[in-house]
Amino acid sequence: MEAQVKSIEELRELYGEPKERAVKKQLSKLDVHCNNFISKSPFSVLSSFSSKGQVDSSPRGGIPGYVKVLNENELVIPDWKGNNRIDSLMNILETSRIGILFFIPGMDETLRINGSAVISIDDELLDVLSESGKKPKTCILVTVEEAFLHCAKALMRSKLWSSDSHLERSEMPTMGQMLKDQIGLNGEPESQKAMIERYNEDL
Repeated sequence: MEAQVKSIEELRELYGEPKERAVKKQLSKLDVHCNNFISKSPFSVLSSFSSKGQVDSSPRGGIPGYVKVLNENELVIPDWKGNNRIDSLMNILETSRIGILFFIPGMDETLRINGSAVISIDDELLDVLSESGKKPKTCILVTVEEAFLHCAKALMRSKLWSSDSHLERSEMPTMGQMLKDQIGLNGEPESQKAMIERYNEDL
């Protein structure tokens, strides 16, 4: 077996201590810059884990500001209709822990939020999150414990927003083909066009 790092001491020998700025930038509540970032973000990744330690990361998206800041300690995330696996929601019921990474297209810095969460069906919250007359079935009410801006290095390395990095969709199999191969669906795989049309009808 290849060599493994097995202690925090070994990690610190490899990486050293974090710089003062990296430590001090962690906030215990949302400030004006966090609020501004969230208001301009159309996409985030939500992380959670179950009581058995099974982890999950789930993409979330909407028009910029789809996540609403209620106050300096709370924000609320709509849970719109999806595939009904509800992995994240079940994890929240079991452990109440959550992590969120917010992205803004074209911006290499991200915003990290960690804290506790509950699933709410409060009508006032659902009204706040409504779009085009529709309300989500539930929402995730997050109590913020840690908030900090994350440096740009990962997105700079990946060139995520650069058009030179964008892949032509035709260079990958369609989702329908991949699912057919993975789970043995019968018949012709759903075309990418048909899948997108179906998604658009159900947003």
